[in-house]
Amino acid sequence: MNSRNHIPHVPLAERIRPRSLKDFKGQEKLVGSSGPIRSMIDNDKLSSFILWGPPGSGKTTLARIISKQTNSEFYQLNAVSSGVKEVREIIRLAKTNKEHFKRTILFIDEIHRFNKSQQDALLAAVESGDIILIGATTENPSFEVIPPLRSRARVYTLNELNEKDLNDILEYALTEDEYLKELDLEIEDRNFLFYLSGGDARSMLNILEDVISQLNSGGRIFISNEIIEKVIQKKNILYDKSGEEHYNIISAFIKSIRGSDPDAALYWLARMLEGGEDSLFIARRLIILASEDIGNASPNALVLAEACFSAVDKIGMPESRIILAQCVTYLASSPKSNSSYTAIEKAVSDVRQSKLYAVPVHLRNAPTSFMKNLGYGSDYKYPHDHPGNFVPENYLPEEMKNTQYYFPSENGQEKNLKERLKNFWNGLKKY
Repeated sequence: MNSRNHIPHVPLAERIRPRSLKDFKGQEKLVGSSGPIRSMIDNDKLSSFILWGPPGSGKTTLARIISKQTNSEFYQLNAVSSGVKEVREIIRLAKTNKEHFKRTILFIDEIHRFNKSQQDALLAAVESGDIILIGATTENPSFEVIPPLRSRARVYTLNELNEKDLNDILEYALTEDEYLKELDLEIEDRNFLFYLSGGDARSMLNILEDVISQLNSGGRIFISNEIIEKVIQKKNILYDKSGEEHYNIISAFIKSIRGSDPDAALYWLARMLEGGEDSLFIARRLIILASEDIGNASPNALVLAEACFSAVDKIGMPESRIILAQCVTYLASSPKSNSSYTAIEKAVSDVRQSKLYAVPVHLRNAPTSFMKNLGYGSDYKYPHDHPGNFVPENYLPEEMKNTQYYFPSENGQEKNLKERLKNFWNGLKKY
């Protein structure tokens, strides 16, 4: 029986890393019988590609399997610790290999951390086939990989591992790892372990190893949910403040408020806050939403959103979560109108695409006697001199007379504005 002192120094995730596709779990669409990566390996015909997927989904493992199962010389760089100098040295070696009809694979982990000039250094070698580039990234290549490099390398998307995938990996670890298979080990609830991992196989194995290292004293090991929680303290939350998940979750958050679902909005808010998102970024988005999606249906929405931003700025976390929650639930529960948003979009479109007409003379400013003599401002009808402080007047260029951009909705307080404008314009505009 192993004792605590005999825990291997090599992490569990590395000890059980698959060496062939036979032992690889998940990503069936890529490595299944008709998958493109399997076909490349089986046929030993490689082209450059980028693996895009969440942490612990198998990117590095696939690259290493390719290195072992293809007739290629394999080099690996991490974009965090490597730069153009290392890339150029490998390209130099690759050109020598090519002269001797030997293929070279360059695997760059976290390729999204390479800046533009570093990525530029790869272009010619990838284009000429001097190297086969395999990049791995957790970030959307559309944002983080330069277009010329994307055009030279296919992008394969890896999915977050599901419960079956994680269970297969866990079972493989328990039965194949020389250390674990000698332990008298019982896990109370595997699904709880899967949940805490957030779909990340490496995280799941690290959690398991951390728990075992604290419990193993040579006897039976029972891993309860309570013990797991005590050891890890906090769920592994997948959220990258500058990457793909950032854009996905803020999108879901805004759409939930727009869709008048305060519960969904609160969930996505919690995901962002627990993932470390900047609370002021969230508050700024709420100000925009208050005008774009609520507008005059509930004018107080903008007032509350602005007050929310100010309060969050002054208070900070963790108390700001309460302020954000109040604002989010109010905005989600408010009547909705995008009439102001669509109105300005239409007006901007006309300004950009149509002819720009002169300001009508009666609307022009006349600060000098010369301008007054030219008729600037003459015949202007001052609304306050008329009943109801309104007089029918054309405030647009004559060529655009009666053009309408703003169409108030029937929702909330905007309905009252619509009725007021309808009475004013009395058929001249379509309210």
